[in-house]
Amino acid sequence: MSQINQVCFQANALTKVYVTGESEVHALRGVTVAIPEGELVVMLGPSGSGKSTFLNIIGGLDQPTSGQVFFKNRDLAKLSNHQLTYYRRESVGFVFQAYNLVPSLTALENVALVTEISPNPMHPMDALGTVGLKDRANHFPSQMSGGEQQRVAIARAIAKQPKVLLCDEPTGALDSETGIVVLNALIDVNKKFATTCIIITHNAAIAKLADRVIHFSDGNISHMQMNTNPISPEQIDW
Repeated sequence: MSQINQVCFQANALTKVYVTGESEVHALRGVTVAIPEGELVVMLGPSGSGKSTFLNIIGGLDQPTSGQVFFKNRDLAKLSNHQLTYYRRESVGFVFQAYNLVPSLTALENVALVTEISPNPMHPMDALGTVGLKDRANHFPSQMSGGEQQRVAIARAIAKQPKVLLCDEPTGALDSETGIVVLNALIDVNKKFATTCIIITHNAAIAKLADRVIHFSDGNISHMQMNTNPISPEQIDW
């Protein structure tokens, strides 16, 4: 487990209500949680439990209805849209189930897109090397497997050297063998760069990899547990 104990995210009584016509959907119902820097965190819960909404808020993609959410003592709930854009660009890397690669660009060019707008990026080839894809740098997405495309997406996310990597179902579309490769890439990033890595998944077995496991239910955190001895992806019983 990481020895870094400073708080990365602190949420206090966080709520999110979506209003559609006369109906209200309470996606978050007073979430309070602290996530330390440098940890690998897995979030579990059924669809509609609030975990993706929470991820979107701490990632600066959405804002809460009420409550506070701090990133390193900065309240994201009080930032303007322009400030949130800057926060996402400077501090956050995103990895989604959909790879969102540009089909007409090579792997290297897809990664380079991010480095062009980042203040302190790593070289795109170095980012691909981190996920073991230097030899695929000049291949287009259509020439790569799903697992390779997801690793390009991870390389793109880490190329700007973000403090936080937020992953929403990164292995959801992959078979177990490919999922292991992708999870190992995320673990390597977490360990090598001390990047706080938060993974949403429906696969409860992946929780065994994490330093911390947060369980969502009905818009709130039902319980949280720590793993003193996280296992490797190869040890998961898929």
